[in-house]
Amino acid sequence: MTVSSEVADKYTAGAAMCPYRLVLEHVTSRWGVLVLIELLDRPYRFSELRRAVGRVKPVSEKMLAQTLQTLERDGFVCRDAKPVIPPRVDYSLTDLGREAAEQVRGLALWTESRMGEVEKARQAYDEAKARG
Repeated sequence: MTVSSEVADKYTAGAAMCPYRLVLEHVTSRWGVLVLIELLDRPYRFSELRRAVGRVKPVSEKMLAQTLQTLERDGFVCRDAKPVIPPRVDYSLTDLGREAAEQVRGLALWTESRMGEVEKARQAYDEAKARG
């Protein structure tokens, strides 16, 4: 797949705060990736989602809340607050969010499948740096 020069121009250094970059930042942020991939399976309540995305490294409530709010603002996540006691809030993907999550998951799967090559490249780089 090639990127047209028109599209590539939108991501140049001079356009650091362009809307495209901001959305990319949101979708590919550490917690954004994990939230999107996790929500592909099913809707989650906040505490469930926090446990699910924080399996390897815990995510703070504040960081998860900020991530969800950002993804909701971008139209990727739907926040459904039910008027019950105790309050119940479910998070799910919108159609746009599902589309983005599929793309992110594809990149995550590609990364996993190519990790051996990345590790070899890192080792070769580190060895060359140490020699010279």
